[in-house]
Amino acid sequence: MSALREKILNVASDLFQTRGINSTGVDTIVAVAGTTKMTLYKHFQTKENLILEVLKRHNQEFRDWLTEKLGQSSRTPDKKLQALFDYIEEWMAAPEFRGMPFLKASAEFPNEENPVHRLSTEQARQFRQYLGSLAQEAGASDPETLALQLSMLIEGAMLAEQMRRGSGAAKHAKKAARVLIEAALKR
Repeated sequence: MSALREKILNVASDLFQTRGINSTGVDTIVAVAGTTKMTLYKHFQTKENLILEVLKRHNQEFRDWLTEKLGQSSRTPDKKLQALFDYIEEWMAAPEFRGMPFLKASAEFPNEENPVHRLSTEQARQFRQYLGSLAQEAGASDPETLALQLSMLIEGAMLAEQMRRGSGAAKHAKKAARVLIEAALKR
């Protein structure tokens, strides 16, 4: 990947997270990146393509980070499921935390036919699927339901923390998750 393409992605990512996707024009992106529209469009044919690339990158980076965190511990699958919320809390406490891009993007592009909305929906589905695989490995009685419940807690906590830093939403979500996980793992 060229250094300029990388810079445009980084600038667009930061601006989309801090100002909003629809509020950030191509003129602003190229000005902050120190490039031209022609160069931006050489690397990303449309602003929509740039948005999609930013979303894909954030999703992959978060997934890689979480997988690495969960893999670092030699915990049993049920302990790994419990540890999930420790890592989510750590991520949300980081100064650079700005929420989950697919949540923001789906709100800014509510039309279900829009490619940005479709990708956001797919990323939310993949996240639930990831949680479902953790739940299944841990032996949850209904992994899909537990995954949906956990994703709702995580996404809700992220939105609450985005709206008010230091809200304590992650701690409350973790407490609720423990109850749900323990209930799902009872045999």
